[in-house]
Amino acid sequence: MTAPAPLRLAPGHRNVVRELGETWQARDLLYTFADRDLRLRYRQTALGVVWVVLQPLVAAGIFTFVFGTVAHLSSDGRPYLLFTFAALTGWNLFSGILTRASACLVGNSNLVSRVYFPRLILPLSVIPAALVDFAVSLGMFAALLAVYHVPPTLALLTLPFWMALLAAGAFGAGLVAAALTVRYRDVQYVLPVMVQLLLYASPVAYAASRVPERWHALYYLNPLVSVREGLRWAMLVTDAPSAGSVAWSALVAALAIAAGVVVFRRMERSFADVI
Repeated sequence: MTAPAPLRLAPGHRNVVRELGETWQARDLLYTFADRDLRLRYRQTALGVVWVVLQPLVAAGIFTFVFGTVAHLSSDGRPYLLFTFAALTGWNLFSGILTRASACLVGNSNLVSRVYFPRLILPLSVIPAALVDFAVSLGMFAALLAVYHVPPTLALLTLPFWMALLAAGAFGAGLVAAALTVRYRDVQYVLPVMVQLLLYASPVAYAASRVPERWHALYYLNPLVSVREGLRWAMLVTDAPSAGSVAWSALVAALAIAAGVVVFRRMERSFADVI
């Protein structure tokens, strides 16, 4: 009598539509995580939400002194403090989503290893907090516009588009970083260095027009360049980015989302085992 074939248990195939449906059904959990992150961030801090204003304001002040006063770099005819603060609001949105998303799985390891829920909720839950920070910074920027007597224009209506490009690119990269951090903890040490390099490789403290023309082809491979220019154009009516560079940034953002979802889904099954 032959022995029965061994029974092998394996997870079934899960398609993207089903996972997105489960994520939507668990949206209340997403709201809970987002609310928790906002509360924990400012708990037991003396200044609370004021830190959201102080961080870009202090950074803009330092950039203004170093690059505007000392190095005499061009600010496209705008006050240098406004010039740098406008770019920093977008930069903080990008870096905030990327860095928080990268640590969301490891930071919630007890939940990931013990309770089942759509894992995609964790990186999604960092976006509302980053958007709140961005909204607070915009309020401060509006006050600076009033101080410098710079009126807003209709270009400001394009601001949501530039925000969406920044958030999409950061979220896609954050998905990859979050999945890799679970297995390779080195990512949490490498990522801050890469983010800092991106800061200086993007036109935050200087205008993209200051880059020598012979380097433009290489420089504009950085998809953040045209988004930063677009953000400044919307907020300060500086030089607008070219349509080609904006299309490149949109393509990279879409590819980042696609790559992030693929990597995240492929590594998701092992999260509970190795976290």
